[in-house]
Amino acid sequence: MEKYFEKMKEYLGMETEISYEEFEAYYKDVIAFLNNDYLNLEKDDTIKGRFILTILMSNSEDRGKRYKNLSKKYKKIYEKSQLWAEALTLRLLKMGMTKDQIIQAEQELNDSI
Repeated sequence: MEKYFEKMKEYLGMETEISYEEFEAYYKDVIAFLNNDYLNLEKDDTIKGRFILTILMSNSEDRGKRYKNLSKKYKKIYEKSQLWAEALTLRLLKMGMTKDQIIQAEQELNDSI
């Protein structure tokens, strides 16, 4: 998960927006990783994964509004990212975290960028 987090930090620091193709490729890589390794994630990686997915959700929603020709594709990215974010939230809750602790951990990640 660390490499996806580092790549997200790079994206967040950019002045320009990445192309749809690069956005989709990153999203697909993250989802493929989760499909394979979801059950093996430690708490820190689960938090990072949820953080990444919430950013993907926000960006795909925004891009869907701005790029009408790609709105259906962005909507699918949003929906699948939301599904995975919810799954990771449930996993964190089962690990003993509260919703407030999850929000705080994500805020700390955001502040570190």
